Amino acid sequence: MSGDALIVQEVATRDGFQIEPVFVETAEKIRLIDALAEAGFSRIEVSSFVSPKAVPALADAAEVFAGIRRRPGTVYVALVPNPKGAERALAAQVDEINLVASVSETHNRANMGMSPADSIAGFARIMDSVRGASLSTNATVATAFGCPFEGDQSADKVLAQVERYLSLGVDGVTLADTTGMANPRQVARLVARVLALVGPGRLTLHFHNTRGLGLANVLAAYDAGARRFDAALGGLGGCPFAPGATGNICTEDLVSMAHEMGVPTGLDLPALIGLSRDLPRLVGHEVPGQVAKAGRPCDLHPAPAKAA
Repeated sequence: MSGDALIVQEVATRDGFQIEPVFVETAEKIRLIDALAEAGFSRIEVSSFVSPKAVPALADAAEVFAGIRRRPGTVYVALVPNPKGAERALAAQVDEINLVASVSETHNRANMGMSPADSIAGFARIMDSVRGASLSTNATVATAFGCPFEGDQSADKVLAQVERYLSLGVDGVTLADTTGMANPRQVARLVARVLALVGPGRLTLHFHNTRGLGLANVLAAYDAGARRFDAALGGLGGCPFAPGATGNICTEDLVSMAHEMGVPTGLDLPALIGLSRDLPRLVGHEVPGQVAKAGRPCDLHPAPAKAA
């Protein structure tokens, strides 16, 4: 796997915190985002400008954006569900907005309360509202590798949604394995087809580790030509509208794997491990990441004393 750099977009403070029952204080979110930027992230999904009634854990999105130190070279991203959210994102001076619609009709109605076609029509209005602003736009195809209600989604259906996004003028596209249903061969096939439309600089992969295949799917996508991946510190996260969808792939586990295989990430792994080990204090429970518990492979231990 050695070769081109693997770019990690950190999503813990949005995708991770959004389903936590304990509200993480605004000052703690700001502290964590600033520390993540210092650890070398070029992209951080900070929060979401969604209704506070729908996602109370992210009700402080504007305050978080106002409080962070903007590190040069880091893109600060917000998820935006509708034109009102886009207006709030513009006021907060975000660097990039991320729009999300499921390719699955059933999941999109559960998640967004409307059909995918209606969601994308709303995206057109959002794109009109931000045109001329100094921000970039990304659009996510949720349930791209399978829907918990409908099952498999055809590759042709996914590509058709990608093409609709591109027709709106978005700068980038994300394929999301919203409930961790993907497998490596499926990933390799779909990524190869989507890369023919957008190229590696405009494609992000968003994997969940629900069934333990998250990092295997990263390897398959990387070998197929993808270079940018979402991940969450500690393996936090999940979709509140998808039964059984556990956390995202774990940032420090992904970075450790990449470094062991000779793939640069530009990230400070010891710093990430330290931040991950502090997460239980913030969220009130243990987190699923493994490297923060076991240490890096190079963290050796003294030999045991000989038995008497």
